[in-house]
Amino acid sequence: MNRRKFLKNISLFIIGAAAVCALPFNIVKTAKKGGKKMKILVITGSPRKNGNSNTLAANFIKGAEEAGHNVVRFDAAFKNVHPCIACNKCGMNGECVFKDDFEFVKANIVDADAVVFATPMYYFGISAQIKAVIDRFYAINGKIHTPKKSVLILTYADTSAKEAQPIINHYESLLNYLNWSDAGKIIASGVWTEGDVKHTQYPQKAYELGKNI
Repeated sequence: MNRRKFLKNISLFIIGAAAVCALPFNIVKTAKKGGKKMKILVITGSPRKNGNSNTLAANFIKGAEEAGHNVVRFDAAFKNVHPCIACNKCGMNGECVFKDDFEFVKANIVDADAVVFATPMYYFGISAQIKAVIDRFYAINGKIHTPKKSVLILTYADTSAKEAQPIINHYESLLNYLNWSDAGKIIASGVWTEGDVKHTQYPQKAYELGKNI
């Protein structure tokens, strides 16, 4: 074998070996970047379009969408959702007697990988608008008892942590019943008037939670 042919064969061998060695690294890197793309249903309860909890919800959604997730939003305060009347016509897993905007929730929550509840504190509880949505879960009870991630976004005017505890307890009891897992909580205290939350750390925290859920 002459010198030129020998050097050519050696070069081809080195290039091939380098490509083979680099392949596993590239696969691992791609897999790490990819991750599971989720469908996320965000349910808000504030009647103020630019309210503090809605601001945090928007930041969460921004982070989640940048991470490649598919986000669907339902603003309960601007929709027509009749309160549950305990007629039991649905039998906990059938057709509800009311045909209203809850149909949108029903169509998107069953196959959602994660559900986010964003609510202000009203008189030491969650807003009536988001509570009406949660109560209507009764009609789809059998369909949503499947593992999902969940997030609580709560804003309130007080600064005492104990005031938020009843809502946190409700949220955790709901997750325990549905077999969902908590993926994070943003509990923003000391925000009262519209826009107060913008001057805090909470919008960034909501964004980061959405990005990393």
